[in-house]
Amino acid sequence: MRDRSNMREAGFSLLEMVIAMALGTIVLGGAVQMYTQGVAATWATTQRAELQQDFRAGSNMLTKDLSLAAAGLNPGTAIALPSGSSPVYGCSQATVSTPQACYLGAGNSSSVPFPTQGATAYFYGLLPGYDHGPTLLAAQGPTDVVTVAYTDNTFYLDCYSASITTGTTVTFTPIVPTPPATSSANCTAPGGNSAAQAVNDSAVGLTTGDLVLFTFGSTNLLAEVTTSANAGGVATFATGDALNLNQASGVANSLAYQFAHGTTTGYGQRLQLITYYINNAITPPRLMQQVSGHIPVPVAENVVYMKFTYDLFNDATNQPAVACSNPGAASDGCSNASAGLLPNQITKINIQNMAMDSTLSGSQFGLNNGYQRMDLQTSVCARNLTYVNNYPN
Repeated sequence: MRDRSNMREAGFSLLEMVIAMALGTIVLGGAVQMYTQGVAATWATTQRAELQQDFRAGSNMLTKDLSLAAAGLNPGTAIALPSGSSPVYGCSQATVSTPQACYLGAGNSSSVPFPTQGATAYFYGLLPGYDHGPTLLAAQGPTDVVTVAYTDNTFYLDCYSASITTGTTVTFTPIVPTPPATSSANCTAPGGNSAAQAVNDSAVGLTTGDLVLFTFGSTNLLAEVTTSANAGGVATFATGDALNLNQASGVANSLAYQFAHGTTTGYGQRLQLITYYINNAITPPRLMQQVSGHIPVPVAENVVYMKFTYDLFNDATNQPAVACSNPGAASDGCSNASAGLLPNQITKINIQNMAMDSTLSGSQFGLNNGYQRMDLQTSVCARNLTYVNNYPN
């Protein structure tokens, strides 16, 4: 019979176990820290990429429309508007489901009047909106609004003859091509084209809130559609429209006045009157795009600032006015160089600062790695406004 060993069995002492646990905790803590740093870096990178993508989409849309200001219009266009009551922009026309509403100003509920010369309001291809947006940060002051206009070359409305049939209705009749005109889908007003889209086309036809620039002989008029065109090509331009463009027969430069006093047959072109502004009535603030008299749509979220300046050229003095924040006014921000000048003398739009924040939350998992910001400063040539490169002698 063998003797039992008196030696104890192998194992860890309490001291060894404590040391092992301490070392394991250090290793685990390092791993957790590395993981946390990796998550934070991934969060910041993802956030930055999303910010860049959203900002690029919004800024591309804005700069593209700025570059098209006055496209399709005659250089230096200034169209007199009916001024019995002040014509405005930044409002949508009432529809079956929505009432009239305005979207500019401090509470995103105001309109902006068209600029005037004397007692007459005028339409231009570019309308600066100095301080016409809301204030998001008191230290920065009000944001700006900008509005551009150009003809819609996707809808061949100028392939129709436009006849004012009453003071508030216009009938659009296809022009029958005559040699050398063809049935090409691209009409040149007032050329003929039997293949143009129907005026009541469900995709591109005239709808409530559209703006139409009419040409009757040597007269140009701007009017707003208040009832969509029907199958007979009849659209209504009744008084009481959101932009105050359809005024009574006693008010010069209105459609009703033309019906009572002038040529009643001509042609029309649909205009895109596009306003960009910041809506801070909702959270987070959004860059909005409002077209003519239609309901605005969001372009990008978290846009928190937007200011513009403008370069103009004074043909009388042969001198430029550079970086004017409120062009044409005495308080123009460029030593009165632009005082008295008109919007159709603008040669360049400068986005002085357009800023976007990245996220609704200031941190993720309490890591305080939230808000990032992107800022845009750039310039866009308004080549269609004057159609002339002006330089001082």
